[in-house]
Amino acid sequence: MHHTHLTTTATTTAALLTLTLATPATAHPTPRPDYPGHTTSHYAPLPQTNDQAHTNGCSQAQADTNGLTIVFFGTQEDDDTLRQPGTSPDTTTERTPTTDALDYAHHWAQGFTECATADTTTHLALGVNNKDDGGPTGTHAGTTWANTIHTAQQRSTTPNVTITGAIDAEPAWSTPTWAHDWLDAYTSTTTAPLYAANSADGCPTDGDGPCNNNWTLQDVHTAAGATHDNVHLIPQIYRTDGTQAHQWANIHTHGQHGHLDFAGAMSQHTACDQRTCDGTDNTPEQAWTQLKDALGTDELGPATDIRWP
Repeated sequence: MHHTHLTTTATTTAALLTLTLATPATAHPTPRPDYPGHTTSHYAPLPQTNDQAHTNGCSQAQADTNGLTIVFFGTQEDDDTLRQPGTSPDTTTERTPTTDALDYAHHWAQGFTECATADTTTHLALGVNNKDDGGPTGTHAGTTWANTIHTAQQRSTTPNVTITGAIDAEPAWSTPTWAHDWLDAYTSTTTAPLYAANSADGCPTDGDGPCNNNWTLQDVHTAAGATHDNVHLIPQIYRTDGTQAHQWANIHTHGQHGHLDFAGAMSQHTACDQRTCDGTDNTPEQAWTQLKDALGTDELGPATDIRWP
């Protein structure tokens, strides 16, 4: 852009107008970072066969995008069992032992390794949600899942796959205390990284204010790992209007209890193709771009798009 500076000097006969033009600078626009692609995460209602787990791992390897893959197993219940994703306490669907998640992870990793090239790698994050209607306390549930991740790591036999943990924490699903207790228990039991694929339901897009289910903006900030160095946030950026990206940017700005480490963005485009959605079917690239622009950062890892099995 040319910048014009106006200088006026009075004379005895008239006003003399002198225009000084700044030397135009050569424009060097900041390059936009390239979209790094996406992995495919998925819900895994148990029990599933070893062949299904193997196939899903192989499919991810063949996509040839290094990054994070999350597998969500549902809700933790009493007696260390798991309830299938998307179900309520009164469902009659089968509950499965937490150890079934270990078997799934083992065969998924085998499938990934067999179909991967030498330099294709992933972080396989085994995840649950924060629904507190399953019975255990947040402390018990977080400790149990940390021990599950530790066991999965011990069973891992491939350098292509790094086993980590994940949580889908949403204000609608528990009290903030339950979610915070889960997080504190997990991080005090294991050093394995945790990926928080959280939502910010009802949170403001500007300034401080309440979120849904009596959560505060600070509650959401804390549940996203602000006080824990080994927690990485990959928030749900589903809405096509960009609201969720601006919610998280606002939480990042106004959070008072530490720093949020944004690892990428989660979309549900494939899940929406499988089931009906309304305005929440961002593609992975749309989700990633919305979050990057809202945060004003060039440092985001690959997106991940979730699907049903």
